Amino acid sequence: MPYWCLGNPIGDPFGPGVLDRIGSLGVTDILCAAKKEALIDYTAAHDCDLVSWNPHEPDDDLDPSSETSHTIKTIRDKLDSAGIRFKMISSNLHADPVFRNGGLANPDPRIRLLAARKVMRALRIGHTLGAEYFTYWVARDGFESQFAVPWDRTYQYIREGLNFARRYAVEKNLGYRGGTIEYKPNEPRGEMFLPTAGHALALISTLEEPDFWGCNPEVLQHDQMAGLSAVAATAFVASLGKLFFIHVGNQKPNQFDNDNPPLTGMDGVKEFISILYVLYKLDWPGYIEYDNHLLRTDAAPGTENAISLRRYYVELAVEAYRLAERKALDLFYDRELSGKQNALWNQSPEIADLLTGGNTENIASVTLDYQQLVQDRIRIGEMDLAANRRLLGY
Repeated sequence: MPYWCLGNPIGDPFGPGVLDRIGSLGVTDILCAAKKEALIDYTAAHDCDLVSWNPHEPDDDLDPSSETSHTIKTIRDKLDSAGIRFKMISSNLHADPVFRNGGLANPDPRIRLLAARKVMRALRIGHTLGAEYFTYWVARDGFESQFAVPWDRTYQYIREGLNFARRYAVEKNLGYRGGTIEYKPNEPRGEMFLPTAGHALALISTLEEPDFWGCNPEVLQHDQMAGLSAVAATAFVASLGKLFFIHVGNQKPNQFDNDNPPLTGMDGVKEFISILYVLYKLDWPGYIEYDNHLLRTDAAPGTENAISLRRYYVELAVEAYRLAERKALDLFYDRELSGKQNALWNQSPEIADLLTGGNTENIASVTLDYQQLVQDRIRIGEMDLAANRRLLGY
C-alpha cells in the first residue's frame, strides 16, 4: 500500500480535498497498523509523499542534521519495526509548477537538469528506505499542441533521463534491482509521449541497459482509459519478463483515470479477476501494489475521519483484492474450464511441433484438409460461459 494512496486528500479538478491532510509519519502509522492486522506487507512512495522538496536545497537528504534526514530515518525505523518492506520509490515530477511542461522530456535543459537532481535525491531516499525499484511515471511528459514538441529530440531526452537514473544508482551503489516505466495515455497532459505498454517496451529496448528496466501497467486504469485491454497488456509485458510488479485499481473504459479500489464501480469485475488468473497461469513471481484511492463520496472532513477513513480504505481495498484473488484461484483450479481450454488450444500436437521446429521443408510437406478445418466448431462461447458460472458461484 503506497504512501500516495493513503495520503491522498481525495480532491478532484472541480473541488479541493475532502479528507484532512496528514503527514508522512501519520501515514506510516496507518501502514504499520495495517501490517499488524495482516492486511499488507509492502509499501512504496514518491519522494514528495515522504518529505517536501526545496529546489534551493537539492541535497538536503545528505545532511544528517536536516529535517529531511530525520523524517526519513524515523519512517525507516517505524517500517522496520513493523516488518514492512519498502519496495519502490518514484520521483514526483508533476506537482511543482516548474515541471508543468514536463520533467525528463522538458524542452528546457535547465528544467531537465533540475529534474535530474530531483531524481538523484529520490534514488538516495529510496536507498535509505531499502527500495528495490525506481519507477518513472510519465507524469507531465506529454503535450497538448503537437507543434510545441521538438519531435526530433524528445524521446532522446527521455532516454537520457532514464539512462542517467540507472547510472547514478549503479555508481552510488544504491542497491536497486531494476527500474520500471509506468505508461499512461493521457492525464495530466492531453497526450503522453509513452501512452501504452508497447511504447514503453520499445523505448526500453533503446536504453543503455535494457535488462535493468521493466514496465508496470496500472490495471485496469491506464489501458482501459484508452479502450485497450489491460489483460493483454499485462500478459504481453509478463511474457517478455518485464513485469516486476503491477499497480491495481478499477476503471470504467474510456473515462478519466478513475483510480477506484479493485472491483469498485460500474465495470471491471471480470477483467480484473481475469488478470490475476492469467498471472497465476504464467506463474508470475512479482508483487501487487495498490494505486487507487477512497471514493470521494466516502471521504469526510474532520480530524478523526482523517485517520479512521484512511484505515477503512485500506481494509476496503485489501478485501476487494482478496475477493478477486479467490475467484481467480477458483478459475485456475476449475477442471471444466481447463478441459474446454485444452480442447481449444491443444489440437494436432504434431503440427505444433513442426511449426516450433521451423523446418521449411517439413512444413511445406504437410497437406491439410481445408474443408474439415473450415467446418470445425470453435467453442469459445461455451468456454466463456463455464468461466462465468464459476465467477458467479454456480
